Amino acid sequence: MKNKLLQIIVLLAFYSVNAQSKADANSYQKNNEIKLNLLSPFSGAVEVSYERFLNKNSSLGISAFKVYEHSTNDDMNYYISPYYRYYFGKKYASGFFIEGFGMFTSIDGKKIYATDNVTFTEGKDVYDLALGAGLGWKLVTKKGFVFEANAAFGKLVFNADKTDHDQVLKLGLSIGYRF
Repeated sequence: MKNKLLQIIVLLAFYSVNAQSKADANSYQKNNEIKLNLLSPFSGAVEVSYERFLNKNSSLGISAFKVYEHSTNDDMNYYISPYYRYYFGKKYASGFFIEGFGMFTSIDGKKIYATDNVTFTEGKDVYDLALGAGLGWKLVTKKGFVFEANAAFGKLVFNADKTDHDQVLKLGLSIGYRF
């Protein structure tokens, strides 16, 4: 009798531990996330991102960047950048990640300097596509708040010769909410 009672207690203990770990895992398994980049205002711009999780390790997202003050950011006008991320963390879609991205961008045209080498005129805005890769790290709280740091680098594909730049850089220190 004591042996049967001990077996039932052990089985119930294992069952309750398993149920608790499933409940903890489910608190992170919300499939949508919206973020705001805290670094972009320092360059006179705003950047927001939306991310949709496909499973524990991967997601698709899109970010939009728009310059509102051209005196601090003289070259970039805006971009729209879809991306794919793969997560290596133990929790649902968090921890260290790598990303691949595409970017449709508007960049100022080449600067053509006059003979005095001080004054210049600017060519038309250049629209181009860029492809690149990056990495980052994400922390998600139990309440659904998100903290993210990332860096990515890409190259312009078609019109790099029409602008003074042939590469793009994405830097982010973002806060957001997972829902």
